[in-house]
Amino acid sequence: MSIVVTGATGQLGRLVIADLLERGVAPGGIAAVVRDADKAADLAAGGVEVRVADYDTPASLKGAFAAGDRVLMVSANEVGRRIPQHIAVVDAAAEAGVALLVYTGVLGGPAADFVLADEHKATEEHILASGLPYVFLRNGWYTEVYTANLPAVLEHGVVIGNAGEGRVASAARADYAAAAAAVLTGEGHENRAYDLSGDTAWSFPDYAATVAELSGREVVYRDVTAAERQEILTGVGVPADFAAVLVDVDRAIERGLLAGTGGELSRLIGRPTTPLRETVAVELRALDA
Repeated sequence: MSIVVTGATGQLGRLVIADLLERGVAPGGIAAVVRDADKAADLAAGGVEVRVADYDTPASLKGAFAAGDRVLMVSANEVGRRIPQHIAVVDAAAEAGVALLVYTGVLGGPAADFVLADEHKATEEHILASGLPYVFLRNGWYTEVYTANLPAVLEHGVVIGNAGEGRVASAARADYAAAAAAVLTGEGHENRAYDLSGDTAWSFPDYAATVAELSGREVVYRDVTAAERQEILTGVGVPADFAAVLVDVDRAIERGLLAGTGGELSRLIGRPTTPLRETVAVELRALDA
């Protein structure tokens, strides 16, 4: 029996494996499912088993799982293609007889009414139909989704959105990784769903003010209409379909759907979630390095 992490060379997957190792899981007890073995060479060198499989190739997934494995299924990142990809993973896990399937979904679960949630809801339904023991980790927003755009924010001195005064209860990616590791190594989580979010919700004016304070530069938030945001995003090269998804997310934020601070994430990881200010500071230092 192994603890299996899919998407293991991605940003979340690597953090989960690092957390598992810190918790004392032996490298040989961890299996990393990856598309490209070369990208996992460092994991293999450290004693982690590498299993090559591709969400887009169902036949390859037959060797990704074994009976008794505890599996973290990291959701795919190609919006619009994820339902068949996820179905292939779930079916392979069910055929193998894994002991637990942990899935990284989206905050709100079935109640989430924004477009980005649709594929996650369909995946949860398929997992339930499979009969597998499961855990749904319904992740809120990663703070790094926003700080990844800091170079552009600092260059132009503006954060642009269509979320109004809506708030986001984000947490650091490492917080969500720690929650996944806690569930994979813990007991009593089977057939439960966790709505995971940061301890504090912030608004985009708050975010702009934090960046301004920590960078020493003038940064403001400019709220625009949904149509204006769509035009801005496509104007910088974002595909129209994905731009529409981002605009829809901001509408959801404006409605308060990503502002919940229920505390389940901090309870799972046994500590407060990482504040917005701390993640911004880390990213700014990295830019200055």
